[in-house]
Amino acid sequence: MAVDNYSSLTVDAIQQGLRSKAFSAVEIAQEAQRFCEAENPTYGAFLSFCAARALNAAEAVDKKLADGEDPGALAGVPIAIKDVILVEGEKNTCASKILENFVAPYTATAVQRIEQAGALVIGKANCDEFAMGSSNENSAYYPVKNPAAPDRVPGGSSGGSAAAVAAGMAPLGSETGGSIRQPASFCGVVGVLPTYGRVSRYGLSAFASSLDHIGPFSRNVKDSARLLGVMAGKDPRDSTSAGAAVADYVAGLDGNVKGMKLGVPKEYFAAGLDPEVKTRVEEAIAALEKLGCEMVDISLPHTEYAVATYYLICTAEASANLARYDGVRYTMRSKNAETLSEMYRNTRHEGFGKEVTRRIILGTYVLSSGYYEAYYRKAQKVRRLIYQDFKNAFAKVDAIVTPVSPSPAFPLGAKTSDPLEMYLSDIYTITSCLAGNCGISVPCGATSEGLPVGLQILADHFAEDKMFRLADAYENR
Repeated sequence: MAVDNYSSLTVDAIQQGLRSKAFSAVEIAQEAQRFCEAENPTYGAFLSFCAARALNAAEAVDKKLADGEDPGALAGVPIAIKDVILVEGEKNTCASKILENFVAPYTATAVQRIEQAGALVIGKANCDEFAMGSSNENSAYYPVKNPAAPDRVPGGSSGGSAAAVAAGMAPLGSETGGSIRQPASFCGVVGVLPTYGRVSRYGLSAFASSLDHIGPFSRNVKDSARLLGVMAGKDPRDSTSAGAAVADYVAGLDGNVKGMKLGVPKEYFAAGLDPEVKTRVEEAIAALEKLGCEMVDISLPHTEYAVATYYLICTAEASANLARYDGVRYTMRSKNAETLSEMYRNTRHEGFGKEVTRRIILGTYVLSSGYYEAYYRKAQKVRRLIYQDFKNAFAKVDAIVTPVSPSPAFPLGAKTSDPLEMYLSDIYTITSCLAGNCGISVPCGATSEGLPVGLQILADHFAEDKMFRLADAYENR
């Protein structure tokens, strides 16, 4: 049987089709492979495919269905895994030349849980090298193009996963960091940043350990809620994973948001915000008011320090984490060296791209003797102030609503020569990364050029149920 309209299938549609025998999981896997391989040259969303793995998983799903067993909450659903998350037996390049031939020796906990729920891992998604970037132009292999406008960036660092979902190549994607919501906004899909510790980081190639998260992309809020429910939970292999109870996020999507208080921070609507983005977000806020929400003006006063704070902390942690890539153990090794010190230097010079090199240098400087207290320690103190801003706000409101990015997707190459301007495009998302709370980007319209705009909903630590309920109510208004 043929799989009709593969590119528009949701999780519910796939599972209904499997149970009604409109198609089999094997047919889904085969169509996903065919469709993705045909579309990938246009968008560059995938770095590699996992055809055999997906087919084996699909056969297991079909067998469970034939035997009358529960095939899992994500049975037969294709998913793109960002190429910084380990999948045993598959390449894990982190979109870097230094790991171009590295094959993962084990599978990340989040991916294990996804596959145990019946999902089909169809490939590894392109990204900025080691997840360092805001446009997905830093991949060592090829940039990703935005399906909404192929001359524009998809956002970063998780642009490949966002593009895969937006182009219909995969109904779900798994991502990391604060780089989930910005590409979701740019590509017109849903992207979720879970609370830090909600999803295990075991098997995630570390960029900045205190800032790294794993979260979902999808075409609708319900699918993201379902995927996060599968991935979330305590993992003994990750000491930073939290033991907080995981709610049934899908069951909580009842549409009832009447009486919820939503904070509107003045700092997120100041100079620098694109007028059309501001208009779309204000229209979304008005729609939430019509659903019965009460808007409350709030302030997050330390927002102005967020970019400097984030890029001091993340580069310092990147410098430490990437020290292991030295040509000695499992990375590429330069052939242009006669001494040990030349081998180290040349391997890292040849293996790392410009943005990764820039961040390693900055992070090493930040951590160096005489500067640690002035920069890294001070940044951690400011981080605490940003965290306290959010805690104070959530004592008064149930959630916070803001834009995701100051602008819609910008043209490819527009900001590559100005790193600071590129960093500023993250201003509205990095604050919640620093604070560790959860957030979601949900599409809220488009500009006059047809470029997607996202509404950001932020909630307190481990309050993903509120976040999902608000986003779902807005989506289905």
